[in-house]
Amino acid sequence: MERIPGKLELRETFPLNFDPRNSKQKMVFRPHIFYANDKDLETRQTINCMRKKTAHPIFILLATGLIVASCCVNSGDPVADNAVLSQVSLKLEKASIYITAKNTDQRLSKIDDVQLDSFDQPDEHFPTIMVDPKKTFQTIVGIGGAITDAAAITFYKLPKDKQEEVLNAYYDSHTGIGYSLCRTNLNSCDFSGESYAYSEVEGDTGLRHFTIEHDRKFKIPLIKAAFTKTGNKLSIYASPWSPPAWMKTNNDMLHGGKLKPQYYQTWANYYVRFVESYKQEGIPIWGLTVQNEPMATQIWESCIYTAAEEKDFIKNFLGPALHTSGLENINLIIWDHNRGLMYQRAQIVYDDPEASKYVWGTGFHWYTGDHYENVKLLHEAFPDKKILFTEGCNGPFDYNRIHDWQWGENYGEAIITDFNNSACGWTDWNILLDEHGGPNHVANYCYAPVIGNTETGQVIYMNSYYYLGHFSKFIRPGAKRVICSTNNDDLMATAMLNPDGSLAVVVMNSTENNMNYRIWVENRSAELTSPMHSIMTLVMN
Repeated sequence: MERIPGKLELRETFPLNFDPRNSKQKMVFRPHIFYANDKDLETRQTINCMRKKTAHPIFILLATGLIVASCCVNSGDPVADNAVLSQVSLKLEKASIYITAKNTDQRLSKIDDVQLDSFDQPDEHFPTIMVDPKKTFQTIVGIGGAITDAAAITFYKLPKDKQEEVLNAYYDSHTGIGYSLCRTNLNSCDFSGESYAYSEVEGDTGLRHFTIEHDRKFKIPLIKAAFTKTGNKLSIYASPWSPPAWMKTNNDMLHGGKLKPQYYQTWANYYVRFVESYKQEGIPIWGLTVQNEPMATQIWESCIYTAAEEKDFIKNFLGPALHTSGLENINLIIWDHNRGLMYQRAQIVYDDPEASKYVWGTGFHWYTGDHYENVKLLHEAFPDKKILFTEGCNGPFDYNRIHDWQWGENYGEAIITDFNNSACGWTDWNILLDEHGGPNHVANYCYAPVIGNTETGQVIYMNSYYYLGHFSKFIRPGAKRVICSTNNDDLMATAMLNPDGSLAVVVMNSTENNMNYRIWVENRSAELTSPMHSIMTLVMN
């Protein structure tokens, strides 16, 4: 069994010992302010402040300010938020340091508490990360991964105690890394045991034969377990890889093809039936993407749309179908493909008001080049629309390279850059795969941050699990990105102001050298060391 080391004591709510393998771990709590992101926020904060008399007055002041700030969550206007937060004096005196580093046993390990002392002027030539928590930008909807058929099949092949371990490792915000976002597949995808659709009967335009019975064996139970583990605070969205074969021009769910025009309405109704069917299972669907990778003809499930075809399908069929069915609150996401064409694809839809009104935002992947700047350009052009990373993974799978350090750093670089360019959430691909990087019905094997060896029962946590945890555990839904500036090209960083008033700064060093640097916030500073090939989260309060 691979050891999961580390000690965590993040602010007032996390246990002293972090071990995702131990589902019966004794919890230790300290006074805290509840997260300020739900409907009964003001009541909960008032009660909490009355009961927890040790709460620092600054937390109460921050919470009061964030009640007002929360009204601006969907405004897309950082100025409105800054006007509120500028009235809040952030008394940031201490930073708790958590680290994952190569050639050590440190994995999300707390290494120190440091004081932030008065320090007026940083040195231009000394590496410094400068944070301004009064300047806020996008609101984070969540960080998480995908529960596919493959993840669920692997999960239920593991021993019961390992199943509970994996659930805690991902979805418990105290003993695990607190995933808050989940993607799943509508119909089959490559990471399914076989190709399937919810209606296999040709010409079933009334969807009389529609059934999600296939999902009830593995996928639905795992999604429900994850949903419960988060306290029913998991935002779940679904993506189709292909309509049923009978709806397509190539009569095949695989190998591309297009949706036949005569089935546009039937396919739109199909999404509605999916959402309603999952709701009956106790799984609320937060969002839908229109089509996974609509420009890729794959050997697995795929379906091709041009930007104009996607726009017209949304405007004339899918958008109206959702709204007339009372599902207007579903967050509809376009593109769901790589960064390269994301501006063009979004522009075609957003320039049409009748299509745009149905769309929440744009989803993107990372598979063909970085093209990071396109995320920022899209936000600048359409600031009222959201941008969400919907899929990324490492590969191809090689069991002998599970411990290569580059896998985690790939995640760290992308997450920091995407957040700094205004992405509002980040979704990894499969949360769990087996010892072959599957199952996958077309042998398109890849890595997941957690590997479950179904032959031995062993659960292996790749370093990518910990890199993701440096974000998902410390950056909570409702957090706002704040200004985070670095004067050194080798130190990547992003910073978020959480709803509880804590400030989380993530710092990554992917070089071969240890680096001394300063963290500077509100004329207070501490000197720290970033080890070679490491990621650090600084939690300040």
